[in-house]
Amino acid sequence: MNSRILVRLAALSGALAVMAGAFGAHGVSGKPAEWLRTGGEYEMIHALAAIVAAQLGAELAAALLLGGSILFAGTLYAMAFGAPHILGAVTPAGGVGMILGWLLLAWNGAAKGRKR
Repeated sequence: MNSRILVRLAALSGALAVMAGAFGAHGVSGKPAEWLRTGGEYEMIHALAAIVAAQLGAELAAALLLGGSILFAGTLYAMAFGAPHILGAVTPAGGVGMILGWLLLAWNGAAKGRKR
């Protein structure tokens, strides 16, 4: 996936994160509000990180950051809107994607540092 597409998808992810956070703050209460806020925070942080990674030419890291955050936040959003709580078992897979994205970004940065 090229960096322009990743940046566009990450920007859309950031917009979704704002919407989820706002709805979590004003539209619901209790556990659903927590899930929306948590998902929104993680999705926003990783949308921004994916934009930076894409701009640095680390497309795979950007895709992992973005995909992981969408899976992580998406399962939380789905549960907030009434999906079965068993879906929460999928949430950690998104976390693994985010972690792998960060590790790959660190690896890419270290590899670029050695080439100088």
